[in-house]
Amino acid sequence: MGYSPRLKEEYKSKVIAALTEEFGYSNVMQVPKLEKIVLSRGVGAAVADKKLVDHAVDEFTTITGQKAVATISKKDVASFKLRKGMPIGAKVTLRGERMYEFLDRLITSALPRVRDFNGVKATGFDGRGNYNLGVTEQIIFPEINIDKVNKIDGMDITFVTSAPTDKEAKSLLTELGLPFQKN
Repeated sequence: MGYSPRLKEEYKSKVIAALTEEFGYSNVMQVPKLEKIVLSRGVGAAVADKKLVDHAVDEFTTITGQKAVATISKKDVASFKLRKGMPIGAKVTLRGERMYEFLDRLITSALPRVRDFNGVKATGFDGRGNYNLGVTEQIIFPEINIDKVNKIDGMDITFVTSAPTDKEAKSLLTELGLPFQKN
């Protein structure tokens, strides 16, 4: 038996049972699961300085342990001096073991480092069971060396689940340990 992330084991042992009891699923395959986590960042200043995109890609690669890619602009925008095909951001998609490892590090070490943290907002659901979370500073991740950061930037983290409703997705993410604010 090989290595399996802690949250993946917890999902199999506790979360499936809890969600089945809460929503009354008749089959294990109906239980929502986390499909992927996408980290993305737009680098608007990259129009003037191409190295900023490389820094963003390097930071994402350091944070996630998986090679990030630069995103490319799809069309020309003259007022922003943007040409089609220019690198304008960075993103990385995590699935499987790396996804659970990243979520574990996000919950246990990164989010508690946010100043005045009292939970993530519960308003980031899109109506189809996916959740979006904005992080204002990349330095909350312990993998980032604050001395090597040239500019503090935020990022968007999207949790894509197989849940059909927002209520089920919120229950899944709560069971996995994401600390939502108490209203």
